[in-house]
Amino acid sequence: MKITEQVASFAKPIVEANGCSLWDVEYVREGSERFLRLYIDKEGGVNINDCEAIARAVDPILDEKDPIPESYHFEVCSAGLERPLKRPGDFEKFMGSPILVKLYRPRNGLKEIPGILRGYEEGKVTVEAGKETITFEKSEVALVRLRVEF
Repeated sequence: MKITEQVASFAKPIVEANGCSLWDVEYVREGSERFLRLYIDKEGGVNINDCEAIARAVDPILDEKDPIPESYHFEVCSAGLERPLKRPGDFEKFMGSPILVKLYRPRNGLKEIPGILRGYEEGKVTVEAGKETITFEKSEVALVRLRVEF
C-alpha cells in the first residue's frame, strides 16, 4: 500500500470526527525536503483552527505508525477554491463548474483551456469552452482544477 493510501486510511476518521472531509493526501519532494500534506474540506470552508486541530490529532498517530522512514514536514491545508480534480467522484461533484484544463502539449496553440465541466468518463474530460464542446483524452491532460470566476 502506498504511503498516501496508508495515511488516508487512518487520517480520514480523524478528519471526519473534526467535521471535515479528507480531500487528498500528498507526499512530495520539494528541493531537498519532503512534505506530507493532508488537504481537507468542509461546507462553508476550512479555517486555521480546523487545520490545527486535525494536525494535532493526526501527528501522534503518524509517530506511532511511522509510515515514512525518512524525515519530512507534516502539513494540514485547505483543499482551496481552485483545487485539482483527480478522482471520478471529484468530477461528479463539480459537474457544471468552471474549470481549467492544463495540457501536456498545446492544442490550437493553447496549453491551458478554461471552460465548464460537462463530462467525465474513464479519464476523458469534456469541457464547454465558449461555443464549442471539447473532449480531452486522459493522455493529453496534465491537470484539471476548479477555476474561480470573479
